[in-house]
Amino acid sequence: MPLINLPAFSADLLAEFESLGTLRVDTPVIQPAEPFLAMAGEDLRRRIFMTESETGESLCLRPEFTIPVCLRHIETATGTPKRYAYLGEVFRQRREGGNEFYQAGIEDLGDTDIAASDARAVGNAMHVVANRLPGRRLAVTLGDQSVFEAVVGACGLPGGWQKRLIHAFGDQKHLQKLLAELADPRAAGVFGPEVERLAISGMLDDEARLVAHIGETMEATGYSTNASRSPQDIARRLKEKMELANTRLDPETLDLVREFLALDMPLGEAPAALFRFAEKTGLTLDGALARFDARVAALADIGADVGVIRYRAAFGRPLDYYTGLVFEVEVEGTPAVLAGGGRFDRLLTLLGAREHIPAVGFSLWLDRIEAAIAASGGAA
Repeated sequence: MPLINLPAFSADLLAEFESLGTLRVDTPVIQPAEPFLAMAGEDLRRRIFMTESETGESLCLRPEFTIPVCLRHIETATGTPKRYAYLGEVFRQRREGGNEFYQAGIEDLGDTDIAASDARAVGNAMHVVANRLPGRRLAVTLGDQSVFEAVVGACGLPGGWQKRLIHAFGDQKHLQKLLAELADPRAAGVFGPEVERLAISGMLDDEARLVAHIGETMEATGYSTNASRSPQDIARRLKEKMELANTRLDPETLDLVREFLALDMPLGEAPAALFRFAEKTGLTLDGALARFDARVAALADIGADVGVIRYRAAFGRPLDYYTGLVFEVEVEGTPAVLAGGGRFDRLLTLLGAREHIPAVGFSLWLDRIEAAIAASGGAA
């Protein structure tokens, strides 16, 4: 049975995907919820339509395709490299537009030439959108989480703080809040009065006393019968939070991180600007910058219009599984994101793959493309 309200250009789009060497796949609309709740990011988690099986398993309506396509790849034990294409309905709560809409895209799994596959993902996304909107100039925003991770790591922050900052990458408001805590952790109100009392009493410096105190409190409140964490787990977490709260970066290093996040320029200028930043600050970013340079060169090699791509150091996308490249495609002068994607090298291992599988891909928002075609006076 044909899908209802499928965009008129869908058949041409699928033919184009096939010409790009992809295998079309579909995945069930009803999906296990746990992978999305664990890996998709807070922004998407809030928008998922949840349900439950007869046995109590948490299920959801498919909110995106990347995780289901990766799960399918693992379950079918298909070798790599492999390029998958998809087109189908996804379901998520949205501030604008319907809650049931179509997405299409390509997932590129197992190509070990990271620069080439990154460039191919960006180039394919640009090409597919441009073919739907001939004559319209595109605007592409590109970021790189791995460069941000390299900067944070080179600053010498504790592992806990590095994880918190990396998790916040792409969320400017949250990231600035964390940087403010690093500037003055106590003023940020990290702890409640009970933890402050424990700190003053010196109990946080005596793990045995702290564990005993937590155990007594749990027993007195009846919490221990249903606790998912032991007193030892809670004590370790409190000590870790105290250590994080006592970490204070000097103003110069904080200014350095903020200077990096403010970088915003045409992509062609970015390699030299990043090199100057590393040289000026003395940070060792060689590996991340070499990968960045190789991607820019690979984009030029495939003939992508680098002139419409802008690098923003603070740019990220609201999905937790991205690890390197992130990008979005718009029509110049309009705010609607028509395509977006990035690299997610850790995702397949986290989903159960027995070997490391590098991965990159992009998705297309077909309802937004259809609206852009209509606004251009074209036929969808």
